[in-house]
Amino acid sequence: MTDEERSDSTGRPALDQGTVVVAAVLFEGGLAPLALAIGWLMGQSPLEGFTWSIRDAFLGVVAALPMYAMFQLLMRWPIRPLERIRHFFEAELTPLFGSRPDSDLALVALAAGVGEEMLFRGVLQGVLAHWLGTWEGLVAASLLFGLVHPITVTYVLVAGLLGAYLGAVWIFSGNLLVVMIAHAVYDFLALRALFRGRMLSTPVADRQIPS
Repeated sequence: MTDEERSDSTGRPALDQGTVVVAAVLFEGGLAPLALAIGWLMGQSPLEGFTWSIRDAFLGVVAALPMYAMFQLLMRWPIRPLERIRHFFEAELTPLFGSRPDSDLALVALAAGVGEEMLFRGVLQGVLAHWLGTWEGLVAASLLFGLVHPITVTYVLVAGLLGAYLGAVWIFSGNLLVVMIAHAVYDFLALRALFRGRMLSTPVADRQIPS
């Protein structure tokens, strides 16, 4: 039986996970050329200040660890708004990525780290900082980053905080490479923890809360 012939736990036909991975990589990676186009129109290079450095690559890995620690805390904190986020991950993401190998999760995470950081930090935060000031631009870009993750109101706030953290790391490091790697490493660790670490194995009663 193929993936297309199977149904998930909600009764919906299951999507082919390989196709979903390709689509996710193309979408996230497609944000990079979009960032280049918007940056060209707005006079802001999305790779301004980007340089390859082993030291900064290592800093990116280190910068991912506080985000991953917060993720672990939030996924284990038994409060209702966070349960709704866990429900979304279980109901929507597990059927799409749950059985994919680590290499696929790494590809999706890398595409997100490069594409999203070029757009939100390299272009939007850069432009807003020129218009409003460094820290005001950070706040505005972080709000936008949160708003494009409208899973729940709580998730918008969490994504906004992550965006603010990444934006601050970019300001202090001066190298977009640091936040690209931090974002990619965090996404990979979080996805792997969700799908390999059974963080979503919550009681059935807890899964009925999103309504």
